Amino acid sequence: MALDPRLRGDTVGAVVKALTLATAAFALSGCVVAVGNQSPAAVAPATVAGVPAGMQYLYGSGEAVAASRQTYSALVRYVQQYQRDRTTLRRMPLQAVLAPGATLAQPTQLTCTGKAAVVFDVDETVLLNTGYEYSDARGGLSYDASRWERWERSDGRATRAVPGAVEGLAALRAAGVTVVFNSNRNAATASYTEAVLNRAGLGPARHGETLFLKGDAPGGSGKDARRALIAAKYCVVALVGDQLGDFTDLFNAGLKPAERRAAADSPAIAPLWGNGWFLLPNPVYGTALAGDFDDVFPNDLRWSDPGAPKE
Repeated sequence: MALDPRLRGDTVGAVVKALTLATAAFALSGCVVAVGNQSPAAVAPATVAGVPAGMQYLYGSGEAVAASRQTYSALVRYVQQYQRDRTTLRRMPLQAVLAPGATLAQPTQLTCTGKAAVVFDVDETVLLNTGYEYSDARGGLSYDASRWERWERSDGRATRAVPGAVEGLAALRAAGVTVVFNSNRNAATASYTEAVLNRAGLGPARHGETLFLKGDAPGGSGKDARRALIAAKYCVVALVGDQLGDFTDLFNAGLKPAERRAAADSPAIAPLWGNGWFLLPNPVYGTALAGDFDDVFPNDLRWSDPGAPKE
């Protein structure tokens, strides 16, 4: 199965686009309940009223609007406070970008120099690909590279800005902060991505200046090399994305789902969330949609209904 380029294409491994029925959080994916450590039975993708559950949440729910606006409000407050401290206290905090040689156990950050900037992923972070996902849902389709490229080259009429993004980016620019985009869309379609972002009210976006794409630096779908280019030019005050790889490629370095979850909640990493790192919800596709039944439901977090009929 081809993998979605909005992910870490070359390191995703077994992550797939399709959602499966689950009793997990957000009802994103799941399985027939298994006993002990048995593998779950295969099931059909979950839909609610014919719409995949994750898409229903992200593109149709008020809860997704609230979560997105909450994130953007927190981001703007954080950056505005940073700018005030920088002016009044002449304080130069560390960048949100990790330094070369950093690890998840020791996430050393780069020193902050230069003009302040915030770096955003594009897809499902500032821009909702509603039209493309409609095509997926309507046809029961999985990711196809040719179809995605045709979508990248579309006019953007079937996209819309993530709730809070237009106002948030405008507030950052008004505070003297440069908005930079770092996306796994292809450099070959840069002019289309510029146009779509501008059309959605999220621009200006200029390839090579405030827009960096897959192919602009070594590393394929990994973003660290592009982040390094941006951090050499700006003081990156904050990173914003919908996948852990939008913050550091270290999360995608072969970690099992349980290890990845533990790393995101570790004492070294946890303080960064809301303090330089800001995550948007995306239950539709991506590296979050991984893990078998035992990864999602460890033995110490299971409950058996004593009132259930005996088999």
